[in-house]
Amino acid sequence: MAEDTMSTPTVARPSLDDELHAATQGNVRSIGRLVSAVENADATVLAAIATRKVGAPLVVGLTGPPGVGKSTATDGLIAHYRAAGRTVAVLAIDPTSPLTGGAILGDRIRMLRHVKDPGVYIRSFAARRQLGGLAETTETAIRLLAVIGFDIILVETVGIGQSEVDIARVASTTVVLVSPRGGDGMQAVKAGVLEIADIFVVNKAELPGAEETVRDLTEALAHRRPAPDSWRPPIVRASAATPGGLDDLAIALEQHREWLEHHPVQPGQVRAELVRRALKDAAVDRFRRALAVPDDAVARVLEGVTPVDAVIDELVLLGRSSRPITL
Repeated sequence: MAEDTMSTPTVARPSLDDELHAATQGNVRSIGRLVSAVENADATVLAAIATRKVGAPLVVGLTGPPGVGKSTATDGLIAHYRAAGRTVAVLAIDPTSPLTGGAILGDRIRMLRHVKDPGVYIRSFAARRQLGGLAETTETAIRLLAVIGFDIILVETVGIGQSEVDIARVASTTVVLVSPRGGDGMQAVKAGVLEIADIFVVNKAELPGAEETVRDLTEALAHRRPAPDSWRPPIVRASAATPGGLDDLAIALEQHREWLEHHPVQPGQVRAELVRRALKDAAVDRFRRALAVPDDAVARVLEGVTPVDAVIDELVLLGRSSRPITL
């Protein structure tokens, strides 16, 4: 007599359309899976996101030196926008742990008070293979969250290196935070962030030196020669840890949003750039896999049999001959 065997039913994986639909309905697991697919550079998901129509969320990038209070400001903005009934997504860009490759949350734990709020989604991105600044897939993740339908998208950077330039490229409004301590105001001027900041925030304005920092920034901005119809960055005093201490920042953000409505970026330009990046990411991924340099290639270089340039050409050809890129 044959012995009965019990088989475990296979659970069908949701289609991309089903996953996106569930995400728009607030399904946190679907949102998480889609963000993970973007983080892993899934070419199918990247292409789908690049071609979908999106609304017009306010994308706010917060940058500044470590310890300036970016996480506290982000937490305060979440509370402000949720009180107004607006949905909020947060992408917190973290340096990568050299041992685990995971994101280091640090003092961002305070934002966890919002995780049970169905109108808030918080995701930490590890800035892998970056020298600072934004994770490679941040721009596409922002578009995904816009496709899902979040009203506000806050992007908090590492606050070092390339982050200031990167955040200005992906955010509709770039907020640069400085503090009265350590001459952050003048450091911001020296770093060249005057060119990319839409709003300056002198955080911890209750501390000594705040007015001096405001004065430094005001003098530096006075030397700029912006076009007549360009946005002129305000300098906002704030105390992110104090109730109501971010009200002026929220007002400045709305003012900049209103200005952007009369000076819009063409949607076609944004979508073309995202498709271009999807192609680039897929191509880089192919070459990265192909560039596991064979031992014999290393031996030929060490023995002087083959010049370095010739081996590099071989590796490039190997990358070109690998599987086709599918989008």
